Amino acid sequence: MKMSIGQTIEMIYLDKAGRITQRKIEVHGIRDGRIRATCLSTGLPRVFLTDSILSWHPVQRQKYA
Repeated sequence: MKMSIGQTIEMIYLDKAGRITQRKIEVHGIRDGRIRATCLSTGLPRVFLTDSILSWHPVQRQKYA
């Protein structure tokens, strides 16, 4: 499975302080082992290291009737 720009994903991430967090992000760019994204919990831009992502999966968009 490959992550792509514009995709919304949910991930388990190990931060610099050694804390494990779960986040939903919208991916804006992937380059040199870094992912530029917006954290959907805070609405803030963030950079994540690909090596620190423990697991991830795409978020299914809800269909409205």
